[in-house]
Amino acid sequence: MGRAFEYRKARKMKRWGSMSRTFTRIGKEITIAVKAGGPDVDGNSRLRALIANAKAANMPKENIERAIKRASEKDAGDYKEVIYEGFAPHGIAVLVETATDNTTRTVANLRNYFNKKGGSLGNSGSVAFMFSHKCYFHVNPKDGVDPDELELELIDCGAEEFAIDDEEMLVSGDFAANGDIMKYLEDNGFEIKSSEFVYEPADYKELGEAERAEVEALIEVLEEDDDVQNVFTTMAEGEE
Repeated sequence: MGRAFEYRKARKMKRWGSMSRTFTRIGKEITIAVKAGGPDVDGNSRLRALIANAKAANMPKENIERAIKRASEKDAGDYKEVIYEGFAPHGIAVLVETATDNTTRTVANLRNYFNKKGGSLGNSGSVAFMFSHKCYFHVNPKDGVDPDELELELIDCGAEEFAIDDEEMLVSGDFAANGDIMKYLEDNGFEIKSSEFVYEPADYKELGEAERAEVEALIEVLEEDDDVQNVFTTMAEGEE
């Protein structure tokens, strides 16, 4: 579980490139979270998670506060979360998570990328059934905690997987349980270093090096688009 999470995290940070681009994308997520759940951090678990992620990415406090304030204003950009589905070469299913203020532009761009790289943009529902929406939490461990008892309590909150070592604790579960898991961790004094909401495939497909390169070419152009937040596929992880 840990390696898969770290692979996705490392890939995301590599694709985002510069800090300015990272901050822009986190800012979009904050805008969406504030519009959906309000600017009150205590009452908006998703916003709290995003603030932790922003801090983990070394986003300055004033940038975070400015993003929240701007999202609360009437003339703030109206970003929508839209998931697009398709197939990369060699039958690899692809989910593209976007934050867009112009779906006409976004879908046209995505269709162009898929077509140019040997894939095809599909209809809603064409591949989503292959993925499950999950939440992951990276947490600082605490001294004097019984891991077995902690795991049972987290399971009661909806956690599905749990791993711990001297440096960190990793907890994952269904997306719907993210608020309950976060509340338990916060109420019990655990420091959440970062979190992530991902679409995780039920099965991965192994590809050869040349085939992987073709799929990677599509992923790269998708992730370069300013509207794209994340790309998830059924392609098995390569060695980093």
